[in-house]
Amino acid sequence: MDYISVVTAVLQRWYLKFAQFTPKLIIGILIFSFFLMASTFLSKVSVKIFNRLFPKSRKLDTVASLVGVFKFLILLFGTFVTLEVMGLSSFFLKLLGSLGVAGIIAGVALKDLVSSMFSGILVGIDKSFKVGDVVQISNVSGTVDEIGFLTTKIIADDGKKVYLPNQLIFNSPFINFSASGDRKLFIDIEIPNTQDLEKAKTVMLDELKNFELADQSKTPQVILLKQNLGIFTIEGQFWMHSGLNIQVTRSEALLRIKQRLDKENISMVNPLDTRTS
Repeated sequence: MDYISVVTAVLQRWYLKFAQFTPKLIIGILIFSFFLMASTFLSKVSVKIFNRLFPKSRKLDTVASLVGVFKFLILLFGTFVTLEVMGLSSFFLKLLGSLGVAGIIAGVALKDLVSSMFSGILVGIDKSFKVGDVVQISNVSGTVDEIGFLTTKIIADDGKKVYLPNQLIFNSPFINFSASGDRKLFIDIEIPNTQDLEKAKTVMLDELKNFELADQSKTPQVILLKQNLGIFTIEGQFWMHSGLNIQVTRSEALLRIKQRLDKENISMVNPLDTRTS
């Protein structure tokens, strides 16, 4: 009987406390519901205002992300107000304090992991590149295959899949070739001074103007780049269409130029490596 009395007394105390807490709970629910509806309404209004001010803007995904952050801040503020009304703010702050100590310890241990995750979120918000874009990040050039929270997967020009930590993207400059449409390709060849340099330039320019993989809407160029010990370097510059394979384009351009120079009896010293920008 003593156990039954103890249990009955405990249940009665819980009932009384719940009865006393019920009005605060109802008011708290109403306040949080108000902030929830307000955040949704203000988000829609913000999007409409932006569309009216910038009707031709294409960065709608970025706007949606920023509106989402704005909505989250409103809900966070509403949560704190609700807890204060319900009398639970002190408990919540103590909980945050205890979690904060653990968070500091975990943050030090997982610094790089957290940095990559945060960088992944920034990549999604900034929209500097997307899946399918041709980019160069940290000396790795290729096509973006997947953008994750921790890493960005790139199919390199040589076909290898490269996993880059997202934090590298914000620690060094990167290039998005797809953003500008086409890519410019540079090809350097060496001609000895015993050959007709002017004829070599003319032949190289003619081949680039008739090269089917080049964008002929942009005029190619051939310049005399430098000379060293009687060897002259001639550089050809042309634009290739976005989406073409760089290695194939490079190979075809070099082959065409070499065949034409041989036909014109112009000897090369040694083809140099090509580069893109």
